[in-house]
Amino acid sequence: MSGAFRTHIWDPGLIMSQMVAMQTIFYFFLGLWIVLVDAISQGTRSVDQIFDFQSLEFKSFNGKLVMIAFVLNSLTGSAGGLWFIVQRTRQCLDFAATVHLYHLIACWIYNGYFPVTLSWWLVNVVCLALMTVLGEFLCMRSEMNAIPVSVAAKADL
Repeated sequence: MSGAFRTHIWDPGLIMSQMVAMQTIFYFFLGLWIVLVDAISQGTRSVDQIFDFQSLEFKSFNGKLVMIAFVLNSLTGSAGGLWFIVQRTRQCLDFAATVHLYHLIACWIYNGYFPVTLSWWLVNVVCLALMTVLGEFLCMRSEMNAIPVSVAAKADL
């Protein structure tokens, strides 16, 4: 398959740096959205809102706001990160799933036990799907842009 982009190049340094960048973008924008949601609702800011899976609950108003922050993070920062950092439609699902897998591991370590609440799983599966679909859409639009063949001036006929 000639002419394909990065088909035979195995670059672990690139993959690791992209993964670190994606994880950083994920937590930066999630933190930003949580701060904004807490500022609007006059809520208390805590790291628990990011890592404590019991803070994602449908029953409380603050739990719903944290869920909104997670969804907004998937729609803005994380999908934009896939578009800016990864830039490949075929790799969006891989990177989005890896970001959420690392988030699962971080929540597991932070809480000391495996996340068991249905609301945490629903929010993260929905966010994974949103991040993947929007990231693929943005990357596909960039990949479909016309590639200029020449830089010579065109004659106006």
